[in-house]
Amino acid sequence: MTDLPSLYALKAQAKQLKLALATKGQGMAHGQCLDLIARQHGHRDWNTLHARAGNMPPALRMGQRVTGRYLGQPFTGEVIAMAAMGDAHNRITLRFDKAVDVVPFDSFSNFRKQVNAVVTRDLRTVEETSDGTPHLVLTA
Repeated sequence: MTDLPSLYALKAQAKQLKLALATKGQGMAHGQCLDLIARQHGHRDWNTLHARAGNMPPALRMGQRVTGRYLGQPFTGEVIAMAAMGDAHNRITLRFDKAVDVVPFDSFSNFRKQVNAVVTRDLRTVEETSDGTPHLVLTA
């Protein structure tokens, strides 16, 4: 079987399907959309797909080039350290190609060239900013 998208991406596909059907006047429960997405990926139902995607090996590796957003700012960089935490989380260290200004104000700046973070299999941090955005989101 080919690589599966992350659970986050699979859930987003189901939400997009539900919205697309709703705009055409065809309402469908979210659970039914999840099951349809599972069948598109060759699985019997959402629970089976969720188990498969949740048990996939980490999508990151040492030396891997990554892009994403850190505290809302886009970046490119490299995974320079990584350790599995055993609970579907990985502790990673990223080195940005260009320092990222993590302060959203024009009056001062705070540049970061390297950060440590704990990411889920969905390649995002559990920690969020006050507006609900994950601190780090990778698009590996």
